[in-house]
Amino acid sequence: MISVWLGSPLASESLKVATFAAPLSREGPGLLLRDLVKASDAQITAIELAIAQADADVLVLTDFDFDANGHAADALIANLEHRGTLYRHSFALEPNAGQATGFDLDGNGKKGEPRDAQGYGRFLGDGGLLVLSRCPLALAEDHSARLWRDLPLTRMPPETPDAIKAVQRLSSSGHWVLDVDCGPTFQLAVFAATPPVFDGEEERNDRRNADEITLWTTWASLRPTPFVIAGNANLDPQKGEGYHEAITSLLEQPTLQDPLPDLDTAFWPPEKGGNLRVSYVLPSKHFDILDAGIIHNTQIGAHALVWIEISAAASKNKSAETTLSP
Repeated sequence: MISVWLGSPLASESLKVATFAAPLSREGPGLLLRDLVKASDAQITAIELAIAQADADVLVLTDFDFDANGHAADALIANLEHRGTLYRHSFALEPNAGQATGFDLDGNGKKGEPRDAQGYGRFLGDGGLLVLSRCPLALAEDHSARLWRDLPLTRMPPETPDAIKAVQRLSSSGHWVLDVDCGPTFQLAVFAATPPVFDGEEERNDRRNADEITLWTTWASLRPTPFVIAGNANLDPQKGEGYHEAITSLLEQPTLQDPLPDLDTAFWPPEKGGNLRVSYVLPSKHFDILDAGIIHNTQIGAHALVWIEISAAASKNKSAETTLSP
């Protein structure tokens, strides 16, 4: 199906929201733009075809290199338009990935390495977040600069030096809330949590991954208006590494509904974790869920595109207010 821009509100009575941890990051700045413009990379072609197949109205990409002028995003949008999928709006902020802290965060005796940044990054902007939309977008909240130590009941390792606590951010990439105007306005909460692996006995990444998810659990519990949480939590409710209770608590949040329980979204070899559910699109109970699914192509990599179709307008007869935490 070819998507045509009809302005806002959408002509359809339904709205499709998707997230995709497609590997659109490279080893250095500018290389993603190079590959998008060349249009000869088989993996990028497969990614673009999956995005076109999904035909989402709002798409969250959770592994997309950031550049300040948005050239890579513009190149992707042009490529997608060539494939019949048209996006008029995009949004990205400089991610925490690759931002220098000045500290030896991983304790290996060296500073300035990828694991010493606010979020793992070989360069500033490595593997950031990008939102593409057919509806206008506006930033409502940005929690990306929030310090990890300031999260209530933080899991930050207690032995962390005070100097590091004073600069270490919770978000490894970004935690944004966008207003999405598809006629009625809803809020889109996006993030990509650090993988709960690649650490030592202090379980620093496990703890941070759990707290990055917990931030949205708390946020959702206080949200009376329609919203969707979308992104890569990098955590399965039961399988693999990590503090499973963190994602379970989010999925059990009374203001939310889970369209795809027990469906894997990433497919690694057994020695690298196996099949896991790590990417999520979770609408508030204001919406009716019409359909949901994944699109997976082994040529792309481990991650599948995850999508849901919901009522375009939040039901006037449905409310999450009675379930809000005091």
